[in-house]
Amino acid sequence: MVWFAVLLAVLGAFCLAFGAQRQGSAVKADTGGLALSTHGLLRLIRNPRWVFGLLLLTVGMALNAVALVMAPLTVVQPIGAIALVITTIVNAKDQGLSINRATVVAISACVSGSALFVVLAINVTQESQSVSASEELTVVLLLVLAVGLFGTLALMFKHRMSAFVYILGAGVLFGFVAVLTRIIGKQLLNPNGLGLLNVTWYSVVAIVAAGVLGSWFVQSAYSGGPPDLVIAGLTVIDPIVGIAIGITILGELRPDVQAVMAIAMGAAASLAIVGVIALSRHHPEVTKRKRDARKAAGRMS
Repeated sequence: MVWFAVLLAVLGAFCLAFGAQRQGSAVKADTGGLALSTHGLLRLIRNPRWVFGLLLLTVGMALNAVALVMAPLTVVQPIGAIALVITTIVNAKDQGLSINRATVVAISACVSGSALFVVLAINVTQESQSVSASEELTVVLLLVLAVGLFGTLALMFKHRMSAFVYILGAGVLFGFVAVLTRIIGKQLLNPNGLGLLNVTWYSVVAIVAAGVLGSWFVQSAYSGGPPDLVIAGLTVIDPIVGIAIGITILGELRPDVQAVMAIAMGAAASLAIVGVIALSRHHPEVTKRKRDARKAAGRMS
């Protein structure tokens, strides 16, 4: 069962990688690097490339959702890091860019840090057989705070937020979405035969709100950064948030864990996040945009 879930997660990673690349190129072509507007999003809905990317992303998320129900969160979530490597290669070929050394180092930090984090997490966590109503409500309330915080930032600094901030928000929100997806999936499969009656309405509302805001953040990040940066944020921040929730709230931490393991997990997570930050600063597409902006400013002066 676990190996089948891993296979689904790998297939989902491929779909996410190609879907992100298709959508990213469509958004950049439409916005020209400017902030995404509501009217711009309506135009994208009629763009075949963007729609195809959306289809691939939907399939990828569906495969990942099934995998989350079939296997522990700590096993499934970090597999998405495969999508980062695929997206980087595909996007560089599509944009005619050469992958510089800084990008290789940043991606290596993302993948190795994320992989080390999950290996350590597997050794210190245990699957929670059931989630209590209080634990589920705690997750939902924390998600409400996250939606409120990032939603406020989006409204106040819409035209000044960097691609990294959008990706940070999307990663946090989708980390909560992954946890709630697993909780709701277990509720639907509960052997008591009640099916949908086991699912709480506030979890459904919370997952929809987080999914909508997180999706808007992803589309906005495409307009200001490369698609591999988007995937890097989602495949690094998303699982770290998901695993942290599993450990701190859902009781997935083993009772005999030593302090050195916690320190090692923190170091691995920090390495992965530093990789995302470095990618947002030194990616060849980002540096090209900076050079073009400086040239344009020089001509205007």
